[in-house]
Amino acid sequence: MKLPSEFRERTRQILTSQYEEFEESLKQDSPVSIRLNPLKTDIKLPYPPVPWSSYGYYLNDRPSFTFDPLFHAGVYYVQEASSMFTGKVIRELVSEPVRVLDLCAAPGGKSTDIISSLPENSLLVSNEIIRNRAWILAENITKWGYPNCIVTNNSPEEIGELTHFFDIIVVDAPCSGEGMFRKDPGAIDEWSVSNVNLCASRQQEILENIWEALRPGGLLIYSTCTYNLEENERNVQYCIDHLDAQPVSVSMDKEWKIQQAFEGANPVYRFMPHRTTGEGFFLSVLQKTEGERYSVKEKSKDKKRTKEEVKFPEPAKKWIKDNPEFNFYVDGNLLKAHSQQYDNEFKLLKSRLNVLHSGITLAEIKGKDMIPQQSLALSYALNRDNFTCVEIELNMAIFYLRKEAIELSEDCPKGFVLLTFKNTPLGWVKNLGNRANNLYPQEWRIRSGYIPEEIKTFW
Repeated sequence: MKLPSEFRERTRQILTSQYEEFEESLKQDSPVSIRLNPLKTDIKLPYPPVPWSSYGYYLNDRPSFTFDPLFHAGVYYVQEASSMFTGKVIRELVSEPVRVLDLCAAPGGKSTDIISSLPENSLLVSNEIIRNRAWILAENITKWGYPNCIVTNNSPEEIGELTHFFDIIVVDAPCSGEGMFRKDPGAIDEWSVSNVNLCASRQQEILENIWEALRPGGLLIYSTCTYNLEENERNVQYCIDHLDAQPVSVSMDKEWKIQQAFEGANPVYRFMPHRTTGEGFFLSVLQKTEGERYSVKEKSKDKKRTKEEVKFPEPAKKWIKDNPEFNFYVDGNLLKAHSQQYDNEFKLLKSRLNVLHSGITLAEIKGKDMIPQQSLALSYALNRDNFTCVEIELNMAIFYLRKEAIELSEDCPKGFVLLTFKNTPLGWVKNLGNRANNLYPQEWRIRSGYIPEEIKTFW
């Protein structure tokens, strides 16, 4: 690995005597880590735990995640260990249900960690400004299976107009990516001092644009995956100087070897690859000073009858556990559900933002059929008692996830069937008797033409 000379010089000035050890660490293989979904499993794995994560583990090597059905079912997420510290911060500082924004959320690692770390009945809005990445985010949020989630595709300026709406805002800011040099060698080729300065300026603009959406007394969690001062300590100081933010400390174990600030005395948390088992990561928590609070309102709409007022079919309500806690509605040709607790918030955000996913999509109406959707299959609110369930083996699960033909036993009832792998829902087929239509989403399918002879997983 050949590092840019300017990067070496600048980083040596920050690390001083630690620099040689740091550079040597970049020559080592990146650690492999995963985080379990507590909504879908409570097992304990026989691997070293990520110390600051409740559900994270280091694996011995990198298995075939693509060919593990439980990965596609949202039982776990493959996430870099250092960034799991965001979940630890949430668990420590948040003790009651809140409204949270993950601003730069794709592909979804931090969002799924936030979901698993928040108090029950919290609301998460996961946003991504780049359209194709926002759809990947929506897929991963759907797989995680938590109903109180909304995925949006908006700019920070647009979301910033939701004055004082959020209790917590997480900004994992687009950065120069120095912390990814070991994991993504392409980041080295893209690095330059001018790009560092451009990123730092863009991060300040993002923070300014989103600040009004944070309620007084609320918390902003700012993070990057880079090492330099401009994008880290100096941007934290910028928020203190220009946004009147107050830094907040979080606890940590000395054995974690998290680095403190390289400049100034503000509480910040640096994960360096020569000290912690993970990639480069920086995090700081800032609190908005108390002041007058405002509320935003739903944009007014015409009072004409809309498709959403079409009567929701009663049988579909039984597809959800604890269904009295949900509101059911018709959105075009889709049957949807969301938490009654956040009814006003769902309506408000739909009126203000470009919403790609919200709550649970139960079914698509086609003629006389109510076709159950993948969002329902993977939701922890699914009431499996209302469906025929068929347990399948690994090879058939791979065929299903590749959206290939599936054959069921002759005694399997006709109609919509929920396929499970290791008792975990994977998705739907429609059994016609002589064949079964594979209903796995086309855009989610495994695209690899190669299937290894031996599929290696960590289970």
